[in-house]
Amino acid sequence: MPDKTDPISSLGQSSLFTRLSQAVARYAGKPATSFIALSVVIVWALSGPLFDFNDTWQLVINTSTTIITFLMVFVIQNSQNRDTAAMQIKLDELLSKVEGAREELMDLEELDEEKLATIRDDYEKRAATARREPNCSVPGLT
Repeated sequence: MPDKTDPISSLGQSSLFTRLSQAVARYAGKPATSFIALSVVIVWALSGPLFDFNDTWQLVINTSTTIITFLMVFVIQNSQNRDTAAMQIKLDELLSKVEGAREELMDLEELDEEKLATIRDDYEKRAATARREPNCSVPGLT
C-alpha cells in the first residue's frame, strides 16, 4: 500500500495541458518539424504569383506564424518551468543525502536576487581563496 505522506508515491497521471504541452514541445524540437515548417514557407512563397502577391496571401502567413509563435511561448515556458522544478528537486535531494553538504542551500531558487547575489559572492570568494592554495590541482586556475 502506498505511503500517503510521501508525495512521490502519489504521483499520478499528468493534467491534459501538461501532456499536451509535453507532446507539442517534443514534436516541435524534431528535425522533421523544422523540415515541415520550411516546406510550408516554400510552398507559400511559390504560391505568391498564383495569388498576385495580394494582401490575403501575405495575411495567411503572417496570421498563422503569429498564432503559432504566441502559443509556443506558453508551451515552451511550461516545459521549461517543469524541467527547472524537477532539476531543483533532484539537486535538493542530493544536498539532503550528501554528508557534509549544507542543507540550508536547499530551495535557494525561492530567494530574491539580492540574497542570491550575497551567497554567490561568498562562493566566489571561497573559490578565489581555493585557487590561490599551492595544492590547487586544476590547471590554469592559479
